[in-house]
Amino acid sequence: MDVIATALPEVKIVVPRRFADPRGFFSEVYKRAAFAGIGIDCEFVQDNHSLSGPVGTIRGLHFQTPPHAQAKLVRVLRGSVFDVAVDIRSGSPDFGRVASATLSAANGHQLFIPRGFAHGFVTLEPDTEILYKVDSYYAPQNDSGILWNDPDIAIDWPLPETGPVLSDKDAKLRRLSEIGDVFRYEGVPR
Repeated sequence: MDVIATALPEVKIVVPRRFADPRGFFSEVYKRAAFAGIGIDCEFVQDNHSLSGPVGTIRGLHFQTPPHAQAKLVRVLRGSVFDVAVDIRSGSPDFGRVASATLSAANGHQLFIPRGFAHGFVTLEPDTEILYKVDSYYAPQNDSGILWNDPDIAIDWPLPETGPVLSDKDAKLRRLSEIGDVFRYEGVPR
């Protein structure tokens, strides 16, 4: 597998190899030892599957607070998305910065989002299906998020002319400046 760097060093695009023939393809999309070899050494405990019908559906920007923070490995089974991760670790040199990638069933790319980052995506095709692994179980009491159009983050979402399709919950999320010190940066300053 290959790894493609993003604007944030901890967020990685993982490109599994595909073996194609006239019938289609085969791809090994997750193997713990191989992922550990590229610096992703999580014990994933839950798989989540979502379907978004309309183009322009935004899900995010979501995260779980400690002690139930989650790392995620996201891939698209059908359709395509513009996927984003936002560094929300207080003290990080990249605090508030965004990494993005286009993930699709056609390209097979996956996005790894570590703990301490908010995650979201917008669908680029109708009936897009996402499958993602997480390394901590869903904990509703720790479910949190940041408003998708927070001007302090200024994500350039590729939206249709009709605008975004949002859940009521996602439309009411707080801004980054309002979430406080949920995560602390523990790396070495650059």
